[in-house]
Amino acid sequence: MLLSKSVDKIHPEPKDLEVTKSSHRERPKKPELQPRLRVIVSGEIALGPGKAELLGYIAETGSISEAASRIGMSYMRAWTLVQTMNACFREPLVVAARGGKERGGASVTSSGRKALELYRRMEEQSSTAVEGTWIQLRALLRV
Repeated sequence: MLLSKSVDKIHPEPKDLEVTKSSHRERPKKPELQPRLRVIVSGEIALGPGKAELLGYIAETGSISEAASRIGMSYMRAWTLVQTMNACFREPLVVAARGGKERGGASVTSSGRKALELYRRMEEQSSTAVEGTWIQLRALLRV
């Protein structure tokens, strides 16, 4: 399975998921491969699956708060992730305006859009690179 740039591919439709009663975690019904790339800078995760998802939602909504809500994380956690991303890259990936009466907002910079595009491309390339081995491993799994 290739990873797609589409948020819909990152968040499967509910019909493709089953909920386990013990942990309430969603699990795919059939085996799938999900490579998890992380870009590490000075011991910090500069960009990984969660930050890429957050960045995508900030680009879509124009709001760190709304993006955090869609992922199910607190605003403070999302803000911390944004600060980490911005500190790790030469140029900020996200710029934010303060809230208040004017209802601030956030936008993904051109560097942020490029970083997200390149990260998603690496995800696709890694999936393609292991496809043959994945087919062999999948044949060993209970389906």
